Amino acid sequence: MPANATILGGIAGTELTRAERDFFRAADPWGFILFGRNVESPDQLRRLTDALREAVGRDAVITVDQEGGRVQRLRGPHWFDWPAPLDQAAAGPRAMWLRYHLIGRELRAVGIDSNCAPTLDVAQDDTHPFLRNRCFGTDPATVATLGRAAADGMLAAGVLPVMKHMPGHGRAVADSHHGLPTVTAPADDLDAMDFAPFRALRDLPMGMTAHIRFTALDDAPATASPRMIALIRDRIGFDGLLMTDDITMNALSGTEAERATASIAAGCDLVLHCNGTIPSMEQVVAAAGPLSLDAQRRADAALALRRAPQDADPDALMAEWRDLTAAVA
Repeated sequence: MPANATILGGIAGTELTRAERDFFRAADPWGFILFGRNVESPDQLRRLTDALREAVGRDAVITVDQEGGRVQRLRGPHWFDWPAPLDQAAAGPRAMWLRYHLIGRELRAVGIDSNCAPTLDVAQDDTHPFLRNRCFGTDPATVATLGRAAADGMLAAGVLPVMKHMPGHGRAVADSHHGLPTVTAPADDLDAMDFAPFRALRDLPMGMTAHIRFTALDDAPATASPRMIALIRDRIGFDGLLMTDDITMNALSGTEAERATASIAAGCDLVLHCNGTIPSMEQVVAAAGPLSLDAQRRADAALALRRAPQDADPDALMAEWRDLTAAVA
């Protein structure tokens, strides 16, 4: 029986409760996502990731948002506090590779083997502040080059990258955590600017949707739009494992179960549910159902890229990264 088509993050604290363990064992999500509320120390985090995998009886993917800047769940004093990506984009591809490789090594050391990065949205003057400095640049070629370096760095650390937010969040002037952003740009402009970095990295194993309505293409938000998911598959050419952005965000309408149903019906492979109680997660698990045959194929292809970190001296890599970024600090 395939795993359930969910990635669940409804873990309340730093240890798995008996009720959570029993629920995850029965629900059998494809993977898990962790947040700052789940992070205390390296030893504690290793125990938690071990407990999650034990609950489902397999080496399930465990992901996190560890971009740098405002969006990083593992912080000092136990982990390095990374600057926001846009603040150091000028240091170039090698510096970006080093940065995300070192982030990946930090994650793998505590049992986390996926990272919801790189952010391939193209920053613009009016990009909402919640997103802007999380981007890699203001033109698609730079974003693609630096995004590729970041993804390659994580893969070399044994961490699966999740590129986001497909097919592009950079034009949004609203925060999708609080409402549905609407983008009115013509389709040709979107194709040349917003979609281009994702097309360049379409071979990556995993991606995440954007909760954005593109009026030139459809009235529904991309996450719940069969037309937009078809665009991601056909026009962008991405055949990797596609998860929703967090369906508890207020950009989407309906109950969480209705959002999950709409996302799977639109063509998403996985539903990402980040904040919820066991009763709310139960409804989403029931709505999402098991992985489809295509989703299982894509999941297997992604898992095949999950390898042990390459041999390297982390201290030497950090010294090189500091040298390369000194001029843009």
